[in-house]
Amino acid sequence: MKILYVEDEKHMALAVAQVLKKNNYSVDFAHDGESGLDLALSGLYDIVVLDIMLPKMDGIGILRNIREKGIEMPVILLTAKGETEDKVAGLDSGADDYLAKPFQTDELLARLRALGRRRGQLAQGSILSYADIELNYNTLGLYGNGQAFHLTLKESHLLELLIHNQGHAITNNTIIEKLWGWESETEDSHVQVQIAFLRKKLGLLSQAVKIKTIYGVGYMLTQNGEG
Repeated sequence: MKILYVEDEKHMALAVAQVLKKNNYSVDFAHDGESGLDLALSGLYDIVVLDIMLPKMDGIGILRNIREKGIEMPVILLTAKGETEDKVAGLDSGADDYLAKPFQTDELLARLRALGRRRGQLAQGSILSYADIELNYNTLGLYGNGQAFHLTLKESHLLELLIHNQGHAITNNTIIEKLWGWESETEDSHVQVQIAFLRKKLGLLSQAVKIKTIYGVGYMLTQNGEG
């Protein structure tokens, strides 16, 4: 999953991000409200972790903008310890959960997992299933046909993206933004390489799952009888 972390305390943001990345989350930052809102509206993220106290625009303002535009992406609001009014305002504005600062990263990880399950992103714990394959994106294990492969983090994120969008074509630009970040200078050739590696592993594990090239558009995950 790809996380947007909106936090103006840069040292704290970096420390938390290191923990998230060790747990196989992809993380992008924003350090003020305006850039946080721009990124949140981009459609590139699965969950937003959003501080309330931010320069340029506060977290409640960002949250209201997100919900007014009909975006249902889960949001964890970071509140000051004991500030009941902030918690109430956040939940009333559409927050899915809140966490009082300072917090333990284990608690944040647990809440991220819970929100993932609530969205239907997790079938069992950290297992994502499609046709005759299973992806454990905590361990980066891919299973099928009685065999298993260890994926790279990029391969795991790519397969997760394809599964969540099964039956729909994903553009090269979307893949680049999800896997490398919206400011990346990555080229289409990098996407082709990742697709080729993943296709090879799927071909050995699955009788049903295929990555279909949609020429001029991108790629789509299908199973036998589809597409």
